[in-house]
Amino acid sequence: MKRIAVLTSGGDAPGMNAAIRAVVRTGISKGWEVYGVHEGYKGLIEGKFIQMGIRDVGGIIQRGGTVLGSARCEEFKTEAGRLEALRSLNENKIEALVVIGGNGSQTGTLKLHEMGFPVVGVASTIDNDLVGTDITIGVDTALNIALEAIDRLKVTGSSHQRGFLLEVMGRNCGYLALMAAIAGGAETVVIPEVETVPEEVAGILMRAYERGKSHAIVVVAEGAKYNAEKLAEYFKEHEESTGFALRSTVLGHVQRGGTPSAADRILASRLGAGATDAIEAGNFGVLVGWVNSHLHTTPLKDVVGKTKSIDMELFELARKLD
Repeated sequence: MKRIAVLTSGGDAPGMNAAIRAVVRTGISKGWEVYGVHEGYKGLIEGKFIQMGIRDVGGIIQRGGTVLGSARCEEFKTEAGRLEALRSLNENKIEALVVIGGNGSQTGTLKLHEMGFPVVGVASTIDNDLVGTDITIGVDTALNIALEAIDRLKVTGSSHQRGFLLEVMGRNCGYLALMAAIAGGAETVVIPEVETVPEEVAGILMRAYERGKSHAIVVVAEGAKYNAEKLAEYFKEHEESTGFALRSTVLGHVQRGGTPSAADRILASRLGAGATDAIEAGNFGVLVGWVNSHLHTTPLKDVVGKTKSIDMELFELARKLD
């Protein structure tokens, strides 16, 4: 192995830069040339390669986002686009590729693997919905941003005896919402995996009020059937019967933009190093993840197209702790 490349794809996640740094520095330590691909799969097709040295990744470990950039690329979803990407890789004499990203990104990684190119994926998404890893890059930071929001809303909620809906990201996975609700002491949580109707939420909040609570927090996953917008509409329409309305706060992309936590920097560093180790061992077509406190590789064919389920015991715990 002489020359490898690394790209970031899909939604950015705090810690991606730490993973890039680890790939570059451990690759160089093995005597390889390492190239960064700008703008994800789009840049791969367009040949946006740049050689990266030790100092090129200095001072990026603490930065959110990705210094390589990311972009959606419909062209890569076509066979013609992927063939153009392979041509670009071969023209630049790249012998292996590391793809840092989530489920959609790893779908592209698998396609390249099936076309015969040596690839390794690194698990990175704030959604934590990837099969093959207990935790993904960006989750810890996003969770702590949600937790800070809950703590702040509790302060103003107590001052005015108000209830708040806090919507967090996660697409169709309720992990972030569930963990934020437990850590933040929310009254209830609404996630895609468990259908919860507005009347049930109203009942939970009413019982909390009767117990003397001076505020109420409902954490809602963006992919839930009744998201924050729909729940807010319900409580506004039924304010007279429920006795209260709920104000809504949507965190959105604020969760992606944070400075990566220590946990995310360490996880990203270990997964990035694990990717170059996998390349050195000739272990291609795999996702590098973190399972039972150890590096773990899972065949991409067992990862792509699947969504990791949440631990329902944690959901029951959240209900008991309301």
